[in-house]
Amino acid sequence: MDKVGKTDIINKFELHEGDTGSTEVQVALLTERINQLTRHMATNRHDYNSQRGLLKLVGQRRRLLTYLSKQDVGRYHNLITKLSLRK
Repeated sequence: MDKVGKTDIINKFELHEGDTGSTEVQVALLTERINQLTRHMATNRHDYNSQRGLLKLVGQRRRLLTYLSKQDVGRYHNLITKLSLRK
């Protein structure tokens, strides 16, 4: 993830000015990294280290989404809609 892409994602999902650690920002950054690794795995099927890293990121994102759904269901639904995670 290049610097411009990361700051664009942070600016899009921040709750207030300078917000880099909210759950929404963390999930959005993890989703971008997961998408990058998924594309990588499509061409490099036998890269098992990257596969393990991808699975760890998916688990981390799942835990953050579970936390958010318990804290504020409205923010959770808004986030999964913006990221097109669930259909």
